[in-house]
Amino acid sequence: MKMVKVAVVGAGVVGLSTAVCIAEALPFCCVTVMAERFSPDTTSDGAAGIVLPAQFPDIPLERQKQWFKNSFDHLLAIAQSQHSPEAGVMLSSGCQIFKEVPAEKKPFWSEFVIGFREMTDVELKRFPLHTFGQAFTTVKCECSSYLPWLQNRFSKAGGLIEQRIVSSLQDLSSSFDLIVNCSGLGAKSLVGDGEVYPVRGQVLKVDAPWLKHFIRDGDGKTYIYPGIHSVTIGGTRQEGDWRLEVDQGDTRGILERCCRLEPSLTKAKVLSEWVGLRPGRKNPRVEREVVQLQGRQLSVVHNYGHSGWGVTLAWGTALDALGLVRQCLHDLSLQAKL
Repeated sequence: MKMVKVAVVGAGVVGLSTAVCIAEALPFCCVTVMAERFSPDTTSDGAAGIVLPAQFPDIPLERQKQWFKNSFDHLLAIAQSQHSPEAGVMLSSGCQIFKEVPAEKKPFWSEFVIGFREMTDVELKRFPLHTFGQAFTTVKCECSSYLPWLQNRFSKAGGLIEQRIVSSLQDLSSSFDLIVNCSGLGAKSLVGDGEVYPVRGQVLKVDAPWLKHFIRDGDGKTYIYPGIHSVTIGGTRQEGDWRLEVDQGDTRGILERCCRLEPSLTKAKVLSEWVGLRPGRKNPRVEREVVQLQGRQLSVVHNYGHSGWGVTLAWGTALDALGLVRQCLHDLSLQAKL
């Protein structure tokens, strides 16, 4: 069987996860990842990396559950293996706290994380402004280690890396049999998706080795995530904001909010400040499409628009995208026989 040439556009956590899934599962495919930026210069590199999902309005809940379960199980297996330090994947225990009792006390993902339970009144005394909390163990993924580890795994599976700007799918139509679009925010211009918008996120890395447990406010705007080398504190979720420079007002706000939850952070040294633009979308786009490019029909599998949940859902949507790639290849082989 002749090698099928597959282009994966995008080298963030979603792009690399998808490329690894395809290269490892389909050895008759020659997979090339192409992107303008690779680690450590992707949006994923600065992500806090805690594995915790949101619920999207228009995607069947069973599909969302499968995405999360597959991602969680994949990362948990790494966290419990000898690859954990190199891959930057670790278990992380802590709590999510709410000022008001949420409508859903037991969210859909509670059955997949470890040891999910409601917090006791004694535990909540630490947070006098909050009335309800959930304690559990999840996984944290340090993308500055995880992305190079994934890229290495991809290369071992025979994958190719090409640093280039892909400004149009037309550029790839003569060289590839199939395109997988994991371009994140770039999909706005690459495939003209008007539903994609930037969600500006700003976080700080601080030196606070005494902190061992994460704390996340249920509104998602204030969080403290201890990692392997530092503690990530944040954050912002500014929709439609394209600014990439650090905002000192945001820095002060993050420090104030996080110190309110964890007063010992007033003693922590700020190591770095980071800004990234998440690929916002009402729902992630994981689907196949047939497009007409330079007189020939080409299958495109889309996997982008994960907003702030790229790390959380990357492996699950990558497996979904792999299934769509299999469908495309099946159709290609049928066409070849006609």
